[in-house]
Amino acid sequence: MSERIAGLARLLRGYAQAGFEDQALWHERDISHSSVERVALPDATILLDYMLVKTTALVEGMVVNAARMRQNIERGLGLWASSRLLLALVESGMEREAAYRIVQRAALRAADEERPFRAVAEDDPEITSRLTGEALAAAFDEAHLLRNVDAVIARLERLTEPARVRG
Repeated sequence: MSERIAGLARLLRGYAQAGFEDQALWHERDISHSSVERVALPDATILLDYMLVKTTALVEGMVVNAARMRQNIERGLGLWASSRLLLALVESGMEREAAYRIVQRAALRAADEERPFRAVAEDDPEITSRLTGEALAAAFDEAHLLRNVDAVIARLERLTEPARVRG
């Protein structure tokens, strides 16, 4: 269902593009505008309604298995932290190209050896000579990735308030 919704989003964006191309002409409006609008506007609103119904059903029926999510994250060996590690090295004064090569080498090594990326980084003298233990830990801190969760959930709850009032 999520694949269908994602595919239909492309179609909806296409309707938006057709609308953007309905520019007003100099002192006139011809049928080239209304012909697009007669098709795009009803189709887009029907499509959006369908997508909202399907998205609501998808979210309401969703089952979250936190243990399985944790397993999937751990299977990634911590490679998600490569960009944060790269930025930490650059902020330490290293040139970006050099930092990129070091992080890429460590990430490939972690994947090849099926070792946690953090352990590989901690064993790499080119990394540890530039970053303190605290800076290295910060690069692998998952809490940083989740820092806006409460704000996002609050925004979603505000979006659903009118629906709860109606229902």
